Amino acid sequence: MDATLVEVSTQTMPPLAARGATLTLRGVSKAFGTHHVLHDIDLDIPPREFVAVVGRSGCGKSTLLRLLAGLDEPTTGSIAIDERSRDHSRAVRLMFQEPRLLPWQRVAANVSVGVAHAETRRERGTRAEDALLQVGLAGRERHWPLVLSGGQKQRVALARALVSDPGLLLLDEPLGALDALTRIEMQDLIESVWLDKGFTAIMVTHDVSEAVALADRILLLEQGRIALDIEVDLPRPRHRGDAAAADIEGRVLDRLLRRQTG
Repeated sequence: MDATLVEVSTQTMPPLAARGATLTLRGVSKAFGTHHVLHDIDLDIPPREFVAVVGRSGCGKSTLLRLLAGLDEPTTGSIAIDERSRDHSRAVRLMFQEPRLLPWQRVAANVSVGVAHAETRRERGTRAEDALLQVGLAGRERHWPLVLSGGQKQRVALARALVSDPGLLLLDEPLGALDALTRIEMQDLIESVWLDKGFTAIMVTHDVSEAVALADRILLLEQGRIALDIEVDLPRPRHRGDAAAADIEGRVLDRLLRRQTG
């Protein structure tokens, strides 16, 4: 892929995904040899829902995301996306904790990696430019990853995930390495693009307050099973420190701490 920014037209490319994907999991288990990570997961996620998955380290959060992304196969059970057996014809994208940018490629070329459907250099450039505009990095197309801050690198990673207009966006602790202020800014950005684009989002996080700030629904995993499924019925935009948000956060933390000390 050409490392330089290509000339693009001023026309905006049409959106590919008008609505979020629907997920259905039935009896999903995952074992690595004799070690069972997930046990009989049944789950229904409607389109456009934002789901946060929390739990202690090793409870199966990232394994669940890898199954949804198609990177691993379940040992038993079935996973359906839009009522088809893990149909990835609609874009499913996974954003990791590390940006995983290619240091020898400029920002635009890094974003263009996510445009699997594009046939021309011009189309890849246009979609990359639009995605960078969505994440607040317009004008950074020709920059090298080396000169970007940690938050800017994650914005590029988010643009790379968004560039194909995914029906399902999976986020595996993408904000865990950021400082507190940058993390809040990225939370607001993720919420903004989710509201604008209408994809289904599933985020793994260790931060319960982050889960409450972003999610419509919080799933707590314990030893590979869903131990808690809480609706976050709070208006947006949400205010940190709000009493109702604190109550939900407290319920989740109480369960986590009880499990840890019990």
